[in-house]
Amino acid sequence: MSKRGKKHKHEDHVDESWLLPYSDLLTLLVALFIVLYAMSEVDAKKFEALSEVFNEEFTSGTGIMENPSPVPEPDAKSLEEPEEKKEETSKEKDEKSLEEQMKERDKQELKELQAKINAYIKGKDLTAQLETSLTDEGLLVTIRDNVLFASGKADVREQDLQIAEEISQLLVINPPRNIIISGHTDNVPIRNSEFSSNWELSVMRAVNFMKILLENDQLDPQWFSAKGFGEFEPIASNDSDEGRSRNRRVEILILPRN
Repeated sequence: MSKRGKKHKHEDHVDESWLLPYSDLLTLLVALFIVLYAMSEVDAKKFEALSEVFNEEFTSGTGIMENPSPVPEPDAKSLEEPEEKKEETSKEKDEKSLEEQMKERDKQELKELQAKINAYIKGKDLTAQLETSLTDEGLLVTIRDNVLFASGKADVREQDLQIAEEISQLLVINPPRNIIISGHTDNVPIRNSEFSSNWELSVMRAVNFMKILLENDQLDPQWFSAKGFGEFEPIASNDSDEGRSRNRRVEILILPRN
């Protein structure tokens, strides 16, 4: 009878004092994990945030059971996206905006220069021989070869020297821009003792025309270069006289500043 009574006797209350050091241990483990995570990227802002977390954990008196998340949600987010990163993003936007403004200003300058050259072309009644176009590469001025050169020749004709000199005045730009002079021909093989190919003819036409331009003391040679493409960059079909006439040309490409 006494043994059966002992079976129904309530067990003593379990001592739960171990929970406090256990919760503190878990808190320290979580803090250690945060430290290891932060050490992967040395960042003054993150150390400051971690310092605040430690202060809260060790001075608030709360355990891990009372506050399961040692880092409040806003603070955790700030660790992932530090303030410095936000500042860099803002800086990148400002730089991009500035770059766009510079491009727009540069494009406007080229438009004004194009209007100036177009006014010269119209005033000299040269619309059939000269034309301009604004492209992604810059401002392109196209000059037909019959304006400057005799057939199969690379020297600027005497009667066209004045036109070349006037064009040089139009190229006086402040501040200066890089300018490329290029020569082009049709695909008809050249037959003279001076040049063995259209490629050579196109190169010499570009160089000789550039020399005339640079006789203007206001132009700096370091901003100029010359190229020859022969018949390999046609702008029209070589199957007609009109097309071949368009392909025989000298081009002035005024580049953007950037």
